[in-house]
Amino acid sequence: MFRSTQIAQHASRAFRFVAAISVAALLAACQPLPAGQTPPVGATGAATTSPAEPRAGGTLRYGLTLPVSGIDPHIHANSELGIPLSSVYDTLVVQDKDGTFHPSLAERWEVSPDGKVYTFTLRQGVKFHDGTPFDAAAVVANLTRIADPATKSQKAIFLLGPYEGSEAVDAATVKITLKQPYAPLLDGLSQVYLGMASPTALDKWGDQYQLHQVGTGPFRFVSYQERQELALEKNPDYNWAPAIRGRQGPAYLDRIEFRFYADAATRLPALLAGQADVMGELPLTDAQQLSTGPNASRFALLPVKVPGTSVQFFMNTQLAPLDDAKVRQALLYLTDRAALVNAIFGEYSPVATGPLAAVTRYAQGPILSAPPYPFDAEKGKALLAEAGWTDSDGDGALDKEGEKLALKAALMSWGELPSIGAVLQSQWKAAGIELDLEQMPYPAALEAGRTGTHHLIPFSNSGTDASMLATFFHGKNIGAFNWSRVDDAEVNAALDEGQAVSESAQRASLYLDVQRRVMDGAWTLPVRDQVNLNAASVRVRGLSYDVQGWWPVLYDVWVTE
Repeated sequence: MFRSTQIAQHASRAFRFVAAISVAALLAACQPLPAGQTPPVGATGAATTSPAEPRAGGTLRYGLTLPVSGIDPHIHANSELGIPLSSVYDTLVVQDKDGTFHPSLAERWEVSPDGKVYTFTLRQGVKFHDGTPFDAAAVVANLTRIADPATKSQKAIFLLGPYEGSEAVDAATVKITLKQPYAPLLDGLSQVYLGMASPTALDKWGDQYQLHQVGTGPFRFVSYQERQELALEKNPDYNWAPAIRGRQGPAYLDRIEFRFYADAATRLPALLAGQADVMGELPLTDAQQLSTGPNASRFALLPVKVPGTSVQFFMNTQLAPLDDAKVRQALLYLTDRAALVNAIFGEYSPVATGPLAAVTRYAQGPILSAPPYPFDAEKGKALLAEAGWTDSDGDGALDKEGEKLALKAALMSWGELPSIGAVLQSQWKAAGIELDLEQMPYPAALEAGRTGTHHLIPFSNSGTDASMLATFFHGKNIGAFNWSRVDDAEVNAALDEGQAVSESAQRASLYLDVQRRVMDGAWTLPVRDQVNLNAASVRVRGLSYDVQGWWPVLYDVWVTE
C-alpha cells in the first residue's frame, strides 16, 4: 500500500480502522428522514412548513446568485442552471434521498447481465411543451446531441460515461449501449443535464436553443434575459409527475421569476424589500440578520447540505516544494480548519473530512471517529523541519538553501473563496510560510489547473455518486481536472473498478480506499462541506430541495396571498 514512510504511516492512523469496520455502517449512515419530517439545520434537504391545503396561483420570485454565461443543460456545467431548469425538464429516472432510483419518463428499465445495455420502457401520453410527442426517437435525439463532439458538452457527456449509442426499438422502448459497464449511469440520467428536450425545438433553434428551451416538465420556459431574469409559467397539461412526488396534475404556482443577484451585498436587501421570495447562498451575516429580531417571523432559513466533493484546495504534487509529501502534510496540520470555517460560515457549514462531502454516497466522513490531520502547529513545523525548511536567519520566514517557502494559489471569486484564502494566508504566515493569492476569472483558473502553474487551486463539484473522484484523481485526467497531478496505479485501478461494478458494498470499499490514499498522500486540503444556505419568505410554502442539494422542487411550492 501507499505508506512507505513513517510520516505517511502517522498521517494515516485516522483511517486505518476503516478496513475493520463493516461497509454496512457506511451504507447505513445516509438514510432518508421519515416521511414529512422537516430536516434540521444543515440536513440534506429542507422544507418550509405547509398547511394541509395548498393554494393554486400566484408568482414566486427566486433569487439566483451566479449570472452564468450559458444555461443549455446539454452543453453547460454550472449547478445554477438546474435551479430553474429542473422544473422545465423531466428525466428518465429520478433519485430519492436514500439513493434509490424511481421511474419518471421511463416506467421501468432492465440492465443486461454484462452491464453494457440499458433498456428503458417509456411512459406514454407525454408531450413536450410545444406539442411534440415524447417517445424513444426523442430520447435518441437528445443523447445523440449530447454525444456529438460539436455540441461541446461540458458535463452531460461525462454523465453518460462510456456511451456507445442508443436505439429506438419501438416508440415506447429505447436501448442505451455502453462500451463497458458504468454503474453511475442512472445517477447521470436522473440529473437535469440529461433532461429530455423537444427534438422539434432543438432542430428549429440550433445554437440559439438556450433562449427557447422546451421540455416536458411542470413549468414552461418563457423568457431569458442574461444576467437579468429567467421566467417560467405553469404547464397546464402536466400530469406525469414521478410517483415519489406523491400527487399528479399541474403545479400550484402560475409563474416563477428568477432574478440574478451576483453581488452578495444585494441579496439581503432584495429579501427584505420583497423583491425576492427565496434566495440561496446567503453570507453568514445575512443569515444571522434573518434569524433574529423581527426578521425571524418573516423568513425561514433553509440550509441544505450539498453532496459531491468538499470545497478543497488541490495541491500540485509536481510543483516544488509541494512535490514533497512532508510539506503537503505539514500544510494540513498547520491549517486550523475549524476556526476558518467558523469564522466565515458559522454553524452552517461542516468542516470537511476528506475529498467527498460527508453526505455523498460512499464518503468516508460518516465512519471516521475523528477528522484527519487535526490542527497541530507543532507537528506541522516538525514535518517542515524534517523536509529541510527552517528559519535560518531568524526573520520569521522559513527557508531552505537560500529560498523562502513561498506558495502561489489561484482563487475564483465564488463561494467565499477569497475569504478562505485570506484566512489560510494568515494561518500559514504564522508558521513562516508565504502564500500569494491570485484571484482570477473561472476560465483562467481552469487553465491554471490544467497547466499546473500554481501550487494550490480550490474547487468543488456537486453530485451524489463517489465516481466523481475519478475526475479529480485518475491519472488520465492530468491536464483536465486532476489538479493535484497525481498518477497512482492503485487509485487508477480502484476508480476504474468502482465505475464498472454495481454491487454497493464493493463500490463502497473501493471508494473508501481511494479517499484514504488521497488523504495519506495529502493530495488535497479539504476545507468545508458545501451547504446551500437558503432563505425564504414565510409566504412561500412547501419548498424543499432534491437529493442534489442545489435544485428546489418547485412543483410542490405555493404562496399565500
